[in-house]
Amino acid sequence: MLSGQASGDEAPGPAARAGADPAAEAACGDGSGAGEAGEGDPAERDAADAGTAVFLAEPVRRRAVEIAAVAMPGLAPGRVPARLRRFLKFSPAKRAKLAKGELAAALSADGGFREGLAEVLASTDSPLVAAIASGGEVSPMADAAEVAALAYLLRPEGWRELIATASTAVKEAPEPPPAEAPDEAAAKRAAALEKENAKLRSALTDQRGAAAVLQEELRRARRDLKEAEERAQKTAGDLAAERGRLKHLDAERRSERRRLEAEAASLRSSLERARKAEREHERLTSARLWLLLDTLSGTATGLRRELGLEPAADRPADYVADEYCDDPQERSVEGSRGLDQTDPQRLDHLLALPNPHLIVDGYNVTISAWGETLTLEQQRNRLVQGLGAVAAQTNAEITVVFDGADPIFGAKPSARGVRVLFSAKGQIADDVVVELARVEPEGRPVVVVSSDQEVAMRVRREGAYPVPSPLLVRWLQRS
Repeated sequence: MLSGQASGDEAPGPAARAGADPAAEAACGDGSGAGEAGEGDPAERDAADAGTAVFLAEPVRRRAVEIAAVAMPGLAPGRVPARLRRFLKFSPAKRAKLAKGELAAALSADGGFREGLAEVLASTDSPLVAAIASGGEVSPMADAAEVAALAYLLRPEGWRELIATASTAVKEAPEPPPAEAPDEAAAKRAAALEKENAKLRSALTDQRGAAAVLQEELRRARRDLKEAEERAQKTAGDLAAERGRLKHLDAERRSERRRLEAEAASLRSSLERARKAEREHERLTSARLWLLLDTLSGTATGLRRELGLEPAADRPADYVADEYCDDPQERSVEGSRGLDQTDPQRLDHLLALPNPHLIVDGYNVTISAWGETLTLEQQRNRLVQGLGAVAAQTNAEITVVFDGADPIFGAKPSARGVRVLFSAKGQIADDVVVELARVEPEGRPVVVVSSDQEVAMRVRREGAYPVPSPLLVRWLQRS
């Protein structure tokens, strides 16, 4: 079955049918209208031509409308009457409730619409629909109203007899029992109840008067309470505004305090940097002055003794070394002086000058001498060890500079009396060599070993003596 909703409906009696909606009755009955004259089987057309009408009981009519409401969405939109299309968006139950009149009229007058519903019903797998459509035996347990409604929609052979048979099985609605006649005892009880009601009404009137007084007092109390609440809300709003103003002032005070503290910290930091720069400048100036006086010590011993200057612990090159040495402890103090020889006679002459500083462009020397036979690490170690021997034989300060951009494998080479530096990231050793020569005081002999002509030209501007790398290599081999 499509649904068992109408199984409990009772068929109205003759009086009920007489009071039913005539339009609905006419809509569910088949007359001799033009819509039915040209369609259906021959028996149906004959009955229509004869003017025979089919009257459906109210449960049968309602069940036919419900079944049509369920099956209507299965039709193509063009086969649904225009006045029913707006109901397609509703649920079947709501569609059957709102469009029952239009559905009943369409089932009666529109044969194409009814045949379309019959095709939709026949395509279902309902055993009851299959039995009715094929003219087979209908189960006696089937709902009589549903059997009659399906016979009306499917219209198999002998559908009128099937409707008549099923309609007789639809139960008539029971008539209401007749009203009982009032007796004397009931009249007495009614009179007593009327007296009691009069007393109760009098008491109720008194209670209503008292309630009115109480309600007036309650309204007055509510009015006073509302005024008090309004005053409390206004006070709370003023308090919240004052708190917000105080909070804003406190935030401004804290912000101003932080600004002043930051400004004071910035001033202290600037003062500390200025003091540090002044100390460094003073130390550098003192070191340069001491070295200059030490260079001229052979002819100015009396002046040094008169000024009372003591030898400086730091050298100007140490300030450059600090920038290329991660650990200040690695900077040697005792072994920071070294000698570098180029031309045996020229280097001997230059290194014989008072307090010379020998600066070596490391890879410029090692690659030209041992670049084809030794690795970079072996070249660095060999050069530094050779310069250590030079430092042991002379009184020269020796600094060797390597490019720091190249990968460094193994430990940093070291030798007593030799300062080893690596250029910083993004900087080449040539710039470090020139900077070492620039910071030395005028008058101190500075010897720079490099075959790079640009380096030689730059250090010559700073007052240094450039020496080509092969001369230092021959000087080391001679030693």
